[in-house]
Amino acid sequence: MKKFKDLDCVLLVDDDIPTNFIHTKVVKNAKLQVDILAITSAREALDYLTFSGKYEADDVGRRPGIIFLDINMPGMSGWDFMEEYGRIDAVLKKRTIVIMLTTSMNPDDESLAATNCEIVNYLHKPLNEDALMKIAGKYFEEISN
Repeated sequence: MKKFKDLDCVLLVDDDIPTNFIHTKVVKNAKLQVDILAITSAREALDYLTFSGKYEADDVGRRPGIIFLDINMPGMSGWDFMEEYGRIDAVLKKRTIVIMLTTSMNPDDESLAATNCEIVNYLHKPLNEDALMKIAGKYFEEISN
């Protein structure tokens, strides 16, 4: 198992349950020592991050180091999520990176992601172990066992 400093949890935000299942398996197969939380709506993910709704500070557990965010979701899109995420207290977002993980082939989406300083990468689905480990290695310090 690999462990990275400040990477205790990976948050998957995608309305597609099978996609969350596959991406959960990818994270597990990468043998990262992290908790994995898959959430199917952007609103619920924001509630989790801000201890709102059904979530309370004592219930949440570890803060995500990486958020993999889908763009096209019903109700609240990934772009809507990012707009509200930008208003979250910086303390709650400390040591958290956001990766857009999408099937969108619209070049405007990739350009828009590049203009948002809180989105560190834009990837096409599906997530794979190699991409995950490159992200972990780039943004987090590996801890020796």
